[in-house]
Amino acid sequence: MPTRHRDVLAATAGNQLTITKHPHGCLMVFPRPEWEKFRERIAALPMDAQWWKRIFPGNAMDVELDGTGRVLVSPELRAAAGIAKDTMLLGMGNHFELWDKATYEAKEAEAMRGGMPEAFQDFSF
Repeated sequence: MPTRHRDVLAATAGNQLTITKHPHGCLMVFPRPEWEKFRERIAALPMDAQWWKRIFPGNAMDVELDGTGRVLVSPELRAAAGIAKDTMLLGMGNHFELWDKATYEAKEAEAMRGGMPEAFQDFSF
């Protein structure tokens, strides 16, 4: 975990994180309090979302930042995200995304080639 996030995670989550699969092929890394909120939202979904109820909480693993800011990501979760060596960690507001670096770069390039979605039409930069 980058240094800039460690103090905040220590203060707000006691260095406790939860990691689970993301449908886009990466891993979601939640500070534990944010995971609890997400888990409650998933649990409240109707029965037609049952598979997603299985995927998110069913694959979730609780981890703790060690003294140097590292976490152990299980082999199952690494395999699910195709993480072999180099990674990218993206801050997404209330959670992080952990990507295999090559996969992220390919998907980002594809998104950039496709142009911005219509939702950004009136967005000012």
